[in-house]
Amino acid sequence: MTELRPNEFWKARLKLPTYGVAEAARYADIAGQTVRNWQKLGNRPSPLGQRDPGKALSYLQLIELAVVAAARDSGVPLRAIRETREYMRKEFGADFPFAQYRFKTDGKKLWIDYLDVIGKKGKGKLLEVSGKGQLAWTEIMGRLQQFEYDRKLGLAVRWHVAGKDSPVVIDPRVRFGAPSVEGVPTRLLLARWKAGEAADEIADDFDMPERKVRAALEFEGVEAR
Repeated sequence: MTELRPNEFWKARLKLPTYGVAEAARYADIAGQTVRNWQKLGNRPSPLGQRDPGKALSYLQLIELAVVAAARDSGVPLRAIRETREYMRKEFGADFPFAQYRFKTDGKKLWIDYLDVIGKKGKGKLLEVSGKGQLAWTEIMGRLQQFEYDRKLGLAVRWHVAGKDSPVVIDPRVRFGAPSVEGVPTRLLLARWKAGEAADEIADDFDMPERKVRAALEFEGVEAR
């Protein structure tokens, strides 16, 4: 096993069960029962890597859940998502394909940048992975833009959990993967607000724009006036 450097210890936590089903469901903006249904093996393959209903999710499983939820919200059939997982497993040996590759969708099928597969020669091309691996030149965008991938690591390293334009992110390298704004956990900002502090006071203490504090509070379900 390769020894991790001090600044790489976060990698050892990627597969540790960290997020409860209810918490993960809230982040992905879906029902907890939906998560448990997707975790089941049943008679058909699960669209997720985890197959234990009700069990906590790791960071990799959380990102997979979020990608599947985004794809479903964009209209991609669950059947196509299952086919994608199976294709990625067979062709690329990916255990957590939805957390390892940047996906795009046209509302019917799933695609990945061929650049992520073969390097520069694949620039500008898309590979259909919910079918038989057909290539296309069309640029397809959608909700999946909220995930940031690092090609060198082969991993989604940041999720803009409240939307691409929100400062709230989940990053396994920051605060053990807790939702945060500029490195400050949103739950900590919420605790300060519940203690009676105003958003502008909290912003001053953490030396961050007040709008970011308000975004964190909104993410936590409150409206700071």
